[in-house]
Amino acid sequence: MTNYIKKDIRALSIEDLKVFFESHNIESYRVNQVQEWLWIKGVHDFNQMTNLSIQSRKLLKKYFTINNIKVESIQKSIDGTIKNAIKLYDNKIVESVLIPTKNRITACISSQVGCSLNCKFCATSKLKRLRNLNVDEIFDQVKLIDNQSKSFFNRSLTNIVYMGMGEPLMNYDNVIKSIEKITSKYGLGFSPKRITVSSVGFPKFIKKMADQKIKFNLAISLHSAIQSTRQFLMPFSKKILIEDLIDSLEYWINIKKSIITFEYIIFDGINDTEKDIIELIKICKKIPSKVNLIEYNSIDDNNFRNASDRVINRYSELLSQNNITNTIRKSRGNDINAACGQLANKKLNLKK
Repeated sequence: MTNYIKKDIRALSIEDLKVFFESHNIESYRVNQVQEWLWIKGVHDFNQMTNLSIQSRKLLKKYFTINNIKVESIQKSIDGTIKNAIKLYDNKIVESVLIPTKNRITACISSQVGCSLNCKFCATSKLKRLRNLNVDEIFDQVKLIDNQSKSFFNRSLTNIVYMGMGEPLMNYDNVIKSIEKITSKYGLGFSPKRITVSSVGFPKFIKKMADQKIKFNLAISLHSAIQSTRQFLMPFSKKILIEDLIDSLEYWINIKKSIITFEYIIFDGINDTEKDIIELIKICKKIPSKVNLIEYNSIDDNNFRNASDRVINRYSELLSQNNITNTIRKSRGNDINAACGQLANKKLNLKK
């Protein structure tokens, strides 16, 4: 007898599921019931779908599986941040983070196992990219962190950022589909205005998102407005000229009419001069934007150090003088390696 490999039922579209039900003489309205169990209630066992007949549940179990994620370990920071090591169905691990503040609770989620980019200051870049995450694996991280937020803080999530492990736009289709599911009535009903996708900036995908008229926010990891400096920090950007990036962002602005967030780490001795600030201001005057000045979080590489408070304040001062909205963003979860650029599965080396 040939072994049959069951497909994850959540990989099926609603139309696919309707076709399956019709081929087995099951009423099509049952599809909505299954969708509710899978995405809204988040069950991982067909037997829990109690408004389906026992026969229907057995049929689903025969042909399909539900590859839910599992929490391998949890670390809690002194500032309340919670980092989860998430085990996937194939035993690979990603990390996702719950970040609580006074006014919001944010889920920072991963989109890839490892990363194929080579940003020198990022711990995740030291890991081999093993695969993209599926739609359900991305969705499950949000569902899990929302449940954690309710359990630990008695509050629901207010924001979602695709700023965990991996480059979201290199998993384009699954990221877009995951956001569609998170925001749909058969998902979490989350507002797209409270979702931010962070990317190093691939012009063709930025233009594609603009054409698709997506409703979530876009953040660009810039870190330097000078091509040679950006290439030093992010060697892959040799193939992404700043001029091309600016062109795609102007395209975005013209269609979307929404501002861009530039994420910008200031490093001691690398991008901490007046020239660096002036070049950043030039870009911000072309692109309606706000700037997050981010504290560098150590990954045990002595070649990179956080800039002095004097330099960071100078950046903020000159940006403000030029009417450019900016925020000096302090790290959270640094003591458990949960801050920006630190997610690296230190317990489980992905290169093995």
